[in-house]
Amino acid sequence: MSKIIYRLSFYIILLLVTYLFYIFPFEILNELLFNQIQSFEYSLINTLIFYILILYYLRSHNTFKPLKIFVYEGLGIGFISFIIISICIIFNSVLQINTFFIGIISLILIILIYLFGSYNARTVNIKEIKIKSSNITKNHQILFISDVHLGTNNKKHLVKIVKKINKINFDFLLIGGDLIDSSSFNFKDLNILKDINKPIYFVCGNHEYYLKDNQNKISQLSSFNIKHLKNSRIEIDGINLVGIDDNQTESSKINFANNLCDNNLFNLFVCHKPDIWQKLNCKNYLMLSGHTHNGQIFPFNFIVKLKFKFIYGLYNKGYTNLYVSSGVACWGPKIRLGSKNEIVHLKLGKI
Repeated sequence: MSKIIYRLSFYIILLLVTYLFYIFPFEILNELLFNQIQSFEYSLINTLIFYILILYYLRSHNTFKPLKIFVYEGLGIGFISFIIISICIIFNSVLQINTFFIGIISLILIILIYLFGSYNARTVNIKEIKIKSSNITKNHQILFISDVHLGTNNKKHLVKIVKKINKINFDFLLIGGDLIDSSSFNFKDLNILKDINKPIYFVCGNHEYYLKDNQNKISQLSSFNIKHLKNSRIEIDGINLVGIDDNQTESSKINFANNLCDNNLFNLFVCHKPDIWQKLNCKNYLMLSGHTHNGQIFPFNFIVKLKFKFIYGLYNKGYTNLYVSSGVACWGPKIRLGSKNEIVHLKLGKI
C-alpha cells in the first residue's frame, strides 16, 4: 500500500511541477506581453503533452540528448521563470503598473538570472578547510570532490576539474559518490583521471546504482586509477580512511562505520549522504559527504533542509566533524543560484 501511495504522490507532484514550471510562467508572460489569455483546454493539453514527455524520459532512462536538454534545462529555466513571474504578479497587484512593462521586466530578469546561474554552474572553486586533532601524527593535504554527475555533465567539465586538481599539492583524492549518473556515459572519458598522479579513492552515491548493469560499470573504475572503498578501510600514514557506499539502509551504514572505526587513529569517513554523522560510536573523526548540492538553485536549499539537517559546510560536535560539500558539478539543470561548485582542499594537522 505504501508503494502505491508513493507512486501516486510522485505522479501528482510531477504533474503539478510540469504545469507550474513548464507551462504557467510562459502563459503569464505571453499574457503580460501580448495580452493573449490561454484557455483552460489549451493549458491542459500542453501540460499533459509535457508531462508525458518528462515522465517518459524519467522512467525509460532515455539518452536522447534533445529530450534530456528539454527536461533538465526546461526545469531550471521554468523554475526561475516561476519565481520571477510570481514576484512580479504580486508586485503589480500592489502598484498596478502597466502589464507590458511588467512583462518586459520579468523577461529581462529571467534572462539575466539564467545567464548568471549558467556561468556560476560552469565555474569550479577551491574551498579550503582545516581540521586539527591529537590523533593526527603528521600533516596531510587531501582533496575531496563529490557529485561530478558525468553524463549530465560532459568531459569538458571533468577536464576543468582535473586541471584545477593538478594545480594543488595534495596526498590523495577522495570522490564521494555520484561520479556518473547516466548509462550512456562513455567510460573512455575517464582516462583524463590518469593525469592525476596521486591515489584516488571512491565510494558509490545513489546515482551509480541507477545505472544499467551498475555492478559491471562500477568495477570498470579500477581501470582509471580509482580504488573503490566499498564498506572497507585503508590506513594511510596514521589516517584510518573508511568508505561507506550508498544504496543500503542507514542502520547498515552505521554498523559498517562502527566496525571499521579505529579509535587509535584519526578516522576519516567518506559517506555520500550526510545522514549518519553523530550516530556513530566512533571518536575523533571527520566525515565527508555530498549529495545535497546545497540546494543548487535557491530557494531549493530550504526544501533540501527538510530532508537533511546538515546541508552544507563544516559542522562539529566534541571531537567529531562533518563537512558537507555542495558538489563539484550540477545535477539536472546546469544552473547554480546561491551555491557554488567546489573542490574541497582539506588540511589535516596535529594539535
